[in-house]
Amino acid sequence: MALAEVFERAAGPDAPVEFQAYDGSTAGPAGSAVKITVKSPVAVSYLAQAPGALGLARAYVSGHLDVDGDMYTALSRLAQAQELRIGWGERLRILNSLGGPKVLYPRVPPPAQEVRVNRRWLAGRRHSRQRDASAISHHYDVSNTFYEWVLGPSMAYTCACYPAKDATLEQAQWHKHDLVARKLGLQPGMRLLDVGCGWGGMVLHAASEYGVRALGVTLSAEQASWAQRVIKERGLADLAEVRHLDYREVTETGFDAVSSIGLTEHIGKAQLPGYFAFLHSKLVPHGRLLNHCITRPDNASPTHVSRGFIYRYVFPDGELEGPGYLMSVLNDSGFEVRHAENLREHYALTLTGWCKNLDEHWDEAVAEVGAATARVWRLYMAGSRLGFERNHIQLHQMLGVKLAADGSAGMPLRPSFEPAVS
Repeated sequence: MALAEVFERAAGPDAPVEFQAYDGSTAGPAGSAVKITVKSPVAVSYLAQAPGALGLARAYVSGHLDVDGDMYTALSRLAQAQELRIGWGERLRILNSLGGPKVLYPRVPPPAQEVRVNRRWLAGRRHSRQRDASAISHHYDVSNTFYEWVLGPSMAYTCACYPAKDATLEQAQWHKHDLVARKLGLQPGMRLLDVGCGWGGMVLHAASEYGVRALGVTLSAEQASWAQRVIKERGLADLAEVRHLDYREVTETGFDAVSSIGLTEHIGKAQLPGYFAFLHSKLVPHGRLLNHCITRPDNASPTHVSRGFIYRYVFPDGELEGPGYLMSVLNDSGFEVRHAENLREHYALTLTGWCKNLDEHWDEAVAEVGAATARVWRLYMAGSRLGFERNHIQLHQMLGVKLAADGSAGMPLRPSFEPAVS
């Protein structure tokens, strides 16, 4: 069987994808919106040695396999191959068609962008301060210029909240920050702690729109540097501050509000009780916590998959929990949960915008961070969009309040959280 036909067979007969292989063979409908080119035997070895998403990622990131056309469309059409619902008999037949056991040995080392999680590349035990700093740096200290192209002017690398489907990405990110501010009940003169603050989007919004004294902390030196510069440029240094700091090293207390937007995924299940207890200790009575994080639909599957593409290439040591578990830990940490909502469709729309931005700046992005890293991002964002759309992953916001000694919450009977559209 010709090599391209083998790939068509693995992808499934209903996938409208054109295949072309280095042996000159072709398969699938010519002129399809998506074309996959297997450029060398190394791609075959990657796919044979690590079947499924990880093998595909290695072949694509290394440049031994190309995807022409929209990556999201390609992944949508290759859903059968991604899900790996192929019996062992069929797998053996495909392996023999690819060249037999010889493609399994010798082992081809993965691209340099892959984290060797089982070889302790990250110093220290999982979720120690030193290892967390290494994991965060791996993902966030890529290039501020690259992130400006992908994220847009807001520099917000978290799920936006779309007031309408036709809203721009910038409008949706402003709407998200304002939604968080309203859930927290921010008022002029209050003090806000934003843990895992990224490039300071929430800190800047709280200071400029609400007159709040906001402190943000991040483990990424690149993020902190960018935020510190923008705070100075916008004349907000009297209200806003961003430090390159582990959240566990914040010594101040007496905050009126805490926001955690996109950090919980990095904390780890075993550390969550201590994490929420720490944030609870930073608040005054009636102080509120808004926790915004990616979640999974249930608690049946493992919190992380060490062989997965995202774990190896994007978020080493990342762990996702179900919303029910998070709510229980919040309660057990002293918070009364007052509101929760799932924004997974909003994250799919957010990723659509980021993918579009990357495509529009593709040549510049490759020149800035290299082809392999740019390919990691193209694959990761398109795959994540598909995951949110198909309910493989979710995004929850949960609002908790620290009760006073008399049990009062200081909350309105029917609070309104909807922000005005900027």
